[in-house]
Amino acid sequence: MKWILSLLLIVSSVTSYAGEWSVKLIADSLNVPWGIAEIDPKRVMVTERNGRVGILNWHSGDYQPILNFPNVVATGQGGLLDVARSPFKPGEYYFTYSRDVSSGIETVLAKGQLVENKLINLKDIFVSFSGSTSGRHYGSRITFDDSHIYLSIGDRGERSNGQNLQTHAGSIIRLMPDGAVPLTNPFVSSSEIASAIWSYGHRNPQGLFYDQSNNKLWSAEHGPRGGDEINLILKGENYGWPITSHGKEYWGPISVGEATDKIGIQSPRKVYIPSIAPSSMVLYRGKRYPELDGKLLIGALKLTHLNIVELDANAVGDESRILVELGERIRALLVTSNDRILFSTDSGKIYQLLPTQGL
Repeated sequence: MKWILSLLLIVSSVTSYAGEWSVKLIADSLNVPWGIAEIDPKRVMVTERNGRVGILNWHSGDYQPILNFPNVVATGQGGLLDVARSPFKPGEYYFTYSRDVSSGIETVLAKGQLVENKLINLKDIFVSFSGSTSGRHYGSRITFDDSHIYLSIGDRGERSNGQNLQTHAGSIIRLMPDGAVPLTNPFVSSSEIASAIWSYGHRNPQGLFYDQSNNKLWSAEHGPRGGDEINLILKGENYGWPITSHGKEYWGPISVGEATDKIGIQSPRKVYIPSIAPSSMVLYRGKRYPELDGKLLIGALKLTHLNIVELDANAVGDESRILVELGERIRALLVTSNDRILFSTDSGKIYQLLPTQGL
């Protein structure tokens, strides 16, 4: 009861920032809430990186832990990562997490059903292969088109993985709802590993969003020191890492890779120098926040703000930055079915973004 009451007190905390943006603090003291998925218009499911799954009533602030996810290896950047509500079957949710298997610590896709506030029938449906014991660059965002799952996986700290089709590391994966590989994937006849790959040459894509209105898949990924990217993901294409990059080596002012752009490699639609460290990404379409309509929203970890990016067809335009004064590493973003924007931070908080016009 003390836990519930403390969250109820938090709900009334509203802070305003420059440009009239305000946030409402809904929950606090969570363990790196990495993913948020809607259950109904009042509740969301939250994944905490230490392996805990909880249900948050974002109207009241009541947070109810429901499960310690099995087999999670919460080390380095790994742990229990994203969660996404299935568009294919009511009550079903997909999860990504890091698990120690015989080949190393791998990014795993699992699914389960929510029944009366309990997750049942949990099952791993895709275990990636990188062979890495590193605790870095798991990727792990989930998004969907009408009939497929897309899953991002980072290079796992090994640069050469980006150009290696015999590993899932450094790629975006496309799967059927049950985890099977679609026969229409670009490398389906090459090998068992390559068959799941939709695009490759990625460093660490932690933002992934499928725009249903325009049938476009967007990603945001971490570059090295400088060189974060927004990419429009196309079937079978190479996005260059580590051959092409706009970033520098961590140990000195030396360019990474052979060039910033190269024939046969898809160039980023936008580059961030210096890095903002992009995380979750959504494309907002709604009425509650008219200033954001039709724009990409990206959580920034390093530069602690909400990044707003103009879109024009396939082109990425100007950016603006809000909530800089909040000083939080924004980890996950969700647009609810009743047109609210919620976001989580690495400090363990969940906020609601309030509109400038008070709709």
